[in-house]
Amino acid sequence: MKYLDTFLEMLSSERGASINTLSSYRRDLEDFANFMSLRKKVSEKAQEKDISNYVISLDNVGMSARTQSRRLSALREFFRFLFSEGIRTDNPTDNIESPKIGHSLPKYLSEEEIENLIMASKSLKKGVSEKALVLVELLYATGMRISELVSLPLSSVTRKQDAITIMGKGRKERIVPLNPNSLSAISSWLKVREKSLKKERDSKWLFPSHSKTGHITRDSCFKLLKKLAVIANIDPNRLSPHVIRHSFASHLIAHDADLRSVQQMLGHADIATTEIYTHVLDNRLKALVQSKHPLSKIKISSFKHK
Repeated sequence: MKYLDTFLEMLSSERGASINTLSSYRRDLEDFANFMSLRKKVSEKAQEKDISNYVISLDNVGMSARTQSRRLSALREFFRFLFSEGIRTDNPTDNIESPKIGHSLPKYLSEEEIENLIMASKSLKKGVSEKALVLVELLYATGMRISELVSLPLSSVTRKQDAITIMGKGRKERIVPLNPNSLSAISSWLKVREKSLKKERDSKWLFPSHSKTGHITRDSCFKLLKKLAVIANIDPNRLSPHVIRHSFASHLIAHDADLRSVQQMLGHADIATTEIYTHVLDNRLKALVQSKHPLSKIKISSFKHK
């Protein structure tokens, strides 16, 4: 793909796209380039029919509608870039409809399961325990994304404050308050970080490591959470950093937090994205009717026709 690197550079410099976002765009666009190459065609010269055939091929191999939609979105952005740069005089994706995506409810843990996860963190050996605890507490206290958590700078927590500044998508900052438990977990981790880490002690990251980035990786967090899930008697397949993010939002909504505040803390650009968490209200309303409605304790079978 001739203009792929130039396109990715634009996303990085002008839109502040993260490394993970850039990697995702590269994979999706290279997949399309491979599709075109097998047909002895040039990606940049693709026509509407080529795009349509590509989407059909994704469906034929059983790819989910969500993944199909994401790949088509990458193509839209790429060809929009080519058009804006004068490389093309049209955008072949303009008339291509995105696959319809069903709205699945977010998976989340119960409040009791979150408590069990925190207790499991405290059961690990010293050093590992403090790290596991602060990771879980920060994920649950702020609802931040795992990419945002692993790349937290040390400066974000060293100032005496009861809130944390998070750098989100598009390098947009948001401030999220911290509760006493998360502040305590941070304090404990900073002591361990100072005493136990040697070469990494002067690192600018809150969670330094020997990785290429200089901070812990998403993969290491995933593995640690799976370990905690086993200890907490939670199915490891049900647990991930994003599930904790979903739990954060769902539990706030269940305890009467307003949608706009949750949107701001999650860093959603559109409140429609946050509205998926109102699913918890359905269960709460059902419980309310069943427990408070004056007819809830009357058995229908007790009524007899005269």
